[in-house]
Amino acid sequence: MIPVILDQLTINKARLSERVHKLAKVGKIGETGVYRLALSEEYKEGLELVREWMDEAGLKTRFDHFGNLIGQLEGKNPDEPIHMIGSHIDSQPYGGRFDGSIGVLGGLEVVQTMQENNIIPDRPIEIISFCDEEGHRFGKGLFGSRGILGKLDPDELDRTDKDGVTRKDALKTFGCDPNQLHKSEYDPASLGSYIEMHIEQGPYLEAKDVPVGIVSGIAGPLWLTIELTGFAGHAGSVPMHLRNDALLGASKIVTALNEIVKTDPDAPTVGTVGNLEVFPNGRSIIPERVRFTVDLRDIDKERRDQYEQQLRDCIANVANEIGLQYKIKEDTNNAPKYCNEEIIHSMQKASDRMGMDVPILMSGPFHDALIMADACDYGMIFVRCKDGISHNPMEYATDEDISIGTELLLQTTINMTTSN
Repeated sequence: MIPVILDQLTINKARLSERVHKLAKVGKIGETGVYRLALSEEYKEGLELVREWMDEAGLKTRFDHFGNLIGQLEGKNPDEPIHMIGSHIDSQPYGGRFDGSIGVLGGLEVVQTMQENNIIPDRPIEIISFCDEEGHRFGKGLFGSRGILGKLDPDELDRTDKDGVTRKDALKTFGCDPNQLHKSEYDPASLGSYIEMHIEQGPYLEAKDVPVGIVSGIAGPLWLTIELTGFAGHAGSVPMHLRNDALLGASKIVTALNEIVKTDPDAPTVGTVGNLEVFPNGRSIIPERVRFTVDLRDIDKERRDQYEQQLRDCIANVANEIGLQYKIKEDTNNAPKYCNEEIIHSMQKASDRMGMDVPILMSGPFHDALIMADACDYGMIFVRCKDGISHNPMEYATDEDISIGTELLLQTTINMTTSN
């Protein structure tokens, strides 16, 4: 099936591939990895390169005060609500070449192909590369998408990276004016729709042996930071029954989380403890304080809320059992968001014309689309990635699969923005 689809492509597969692999050289680590943190020198270099390509494609380009790059194709009716296509090019510190980047470069290829074929949209199309989707550098992501919708936290600009640089200072160094953020916000009424293409970051499409999938919705992430405080003592002299061991408490809670999220084996709920800090962190000292993170995700918010409450009850019970004090801090709380049915239908029509039977699947990872859903209808296309690996230099998607996904993105965009 795939060779036939590739023979029918409208997009320029060679141009798209060249751009994906050229961008991957910016911030390259090792043979295939990428280190391109938000607002870093590598990030700016990468965005300048993408802007050059946007300019070549005849788009009106600009950087906004959030560090987003935007390229606009005006369309026949410039005052109509915008059709936005986007993703991000910032990476994790030990990231891959395709996460985010194929969505930005695929969107650019869509509008460039439309212009080369004299397809003029009825309304404006904007290609946007959102700043700091990943959230690694300052501890909270989706910055650019939350920013344009006026959804930043009060302390957002005061967040610091590992070197003590604030987000505010990083924005200034990048060339933004943090005092003018409001000028870069969008009126939600000006946004008509949003589409994002992204590697799947999971194994489903590879298991089904299909190059692309249509996303049904994005699971809502709940991020918590738990701090347990006990009492330090000598590991050789304090009897086990007299200990207030914070790490023992943390281990019980981590184990309980794993069991809670498996309550319904058919549900897509996932729970992860990805970071744990122990104090004093000495071989012969009973741990006095432990701080750890919880990442809880589900497409069903009611079920996620139930599991959260079970987790909180567990924390209280464990603390009481071992004699610990505890604090729970909520870092992120996003509700799950379902994709627009009309956009899904438009993608299905386009895939039918391409001769593909495309599966529909849920997204466990969150994307900028999760935020954009608060302002407009949205849809997503997933591209198969090898072994479902992402946030890792081993992340891999073939040029062929990326091209097929971009062709589906093109045909969907034409369906949604033209009157033919």
